[in-house]
Amino acid sequence: MRRFLIFASFFSVFLFMILFGINSQRDASGEANYVGVDMCKGCHEGYYDSYASSIHAKKAIPGSPANKNVCESCHGAGSSHVEKGGGKGTGIFAFGKKIAPKDKALKCLSCHEESKNLAFWSMSKHKSAGVSCDNCHSIHAGGDKKSLKAAQSSLCYGCHKDVKAQTNRQSHHPIKEGKVSCSDCHDPHGEFGAKMVKADAVNELCYKCHSEKRGPFMWEHPPVEENCLNCHTPHGSNHDNLLTGKMPFLCQNCHTGSGHPRVPYGPYDSSFTGATGTPPTGVTQRTKFVVRSCANCHVNLHGSNGPVGTSSFGQQQGKRFVR
Repeated sequence: MRRFLIFASFFSVFLFMILFGINSQRDASGEANYVGVDMCKGCHEGYYDSYASSIHAKKAIPGSPANKNVCESCHGAGSSHVEKGGGKGTGIFAFGKKIAPKDKALKCLSCHEESKNLAFWSMSKHKSAGVSCDNCHSIHAGGDKKSLKAAQSSLCYGCHKDVKAQTNRQSHHPIKEGKVSCSDCHDPHGEFGAKMVKADAVNELCYKCHSEKRGPFMWEHPPVEENCLNCHTPHGSNHDNLLTGKMPFLCQNCHTGSGHPRVPYGPYDSSFTGATGTPPTGVTQRTKFVVRSCANCHVNLHGSNGPVGTSSFGQQQGKRFVR
């Protein structure tokens, strides 16, 4: 009994010292103070180990949490959290689903606001859609500087399922092959242009890879000069070369009024349709749908530097974008 009383006395003194130490960490205003990383590690060893392997734990990086208050740099002072016995979100900031995205983003921006990659975050479509930093980035996970929760394309496909479907079509940019990533064309943190593309215009973005289409050309194809998306879809198409439609129908969206052809192609213009009956006046059955159709002859569709002559042949070389 005597030993029990001695043990109980020591335990009471020890418990009093802990509680007194925690309470003494509060300043006169009653706000919580920092308890130190060792206190956090005592209960959250798994989280600490993952943090230790992340870029946030690198002391060589100026302004990193490792050079400040470690865990409490992001989660806030922890004395109140410890005093209340712990628990997710108890007396501390937790990056949970119930926390407003803007509040979570503010925590990250307290360090990353000056980053050049976040210069346009305020006008970002992702911000207005309620996307927060931790939806894409892991605070504790190791890896590269971006600390993404998954491979970039898979991460983007989580929300942009329509784009995922397009990239699985027969003609597509090599995204799933790993040669092109979403961030090569889009800036997820915001840009001035539509769809957060990393250029002032769609054409300027395309020309970064397809420089041979830039020109300058003596004879320019007006829809090409206006916007590449007039004829191409960027993520994927069931038509060759990412075209928005099959030739010759795509070309006949514009070329129907005069010249060649005079009218849209129909069933009598192809030997594959098996059309019966008498064809309209002036129409003969022929294989106009073979292979590349219009591009069999008009190969310089993006622009031509063909010579200009007085003969019809000379004019065709340039103005008609032929061979």
